[in-house]
Amino acid sequence: MINEVLWIVFALINFTMVTIIYRIFGKQGLFVWIGMSTVVANIQVVKTIEMFGLTATLGNIIYGTAFLATDILNEKYGKQEAKRAVWLGFATLISMTVMMQISLYFTPAPNDVAQGAMKTLFEFLPRVAGGSLLAYIVSQYVDVLIYAKLKALLPDNKWLWLRNNGSTMISQLLDSFVFCFVAFFGEFPANVWFEIFITTYFIKFIVAALDTPFLYLAKQFPRRQ
Repeated sequence: MINEVLWIVFALINFTMVTIIYRIFGKQGLFVWIGMSTVVANIQVVKTIEMFGLTATLGNIIYGTAFLATDILNEKYGKQEAKRAVWLGFATLISMTVMMQISLYFTPAPNDVAQGAMKTLFEFLPRVAGGSLLAYIVSQYVDVLIYAKLKALLPDNKWLWLRNNGSTMISQLLDSFVFCFVAFFGEFPANVWFEIFITTYFIKFIVAALDTPFLYLAKQFPRRQ
């Protein structure tokens, strides 16, 4: 149970940090957080853990905070600002990927101790990298569009939970499908592929549910640029 308890505490810490960053730095803080979280999530995803009887990747939590950040932007600043944040995260992720790939081609010094670890973290298979990039831009864009649509249909604050959970849980389902399809379809038997897809989404579903109170908290903060 250690991993399960630590995972929940880790999720609460991540979402708390998003709200603190927003409280202190306003909209610009969320833009920075989205860029940072996309990079960190793609580093953490290399590590796998066992939790709830499932094998999961560690990056799902901080990746989920990017959806919370775009939902806050959508709620308080509108769809266009949320879209800008999504493209910022995408550009940041591509920039990091390009720079780290080039850095791996430098011949390390004889006493270097970092090259092996850097290759483990940043050397990628094209299908996995392509799946990650495509899943990010598709799911985040869909999240923004669904949230904006729900906000237009159900603008009252009592439906804030539905706007948040509806947009995030649907977009996370799409994110899991796109990534698993591009990265793993045909690499595993169909039943194994389906299990990977379901377990990936299950973890993201829990993360999406946990972020709801933090959106309510951020909603109460003064609107800052």
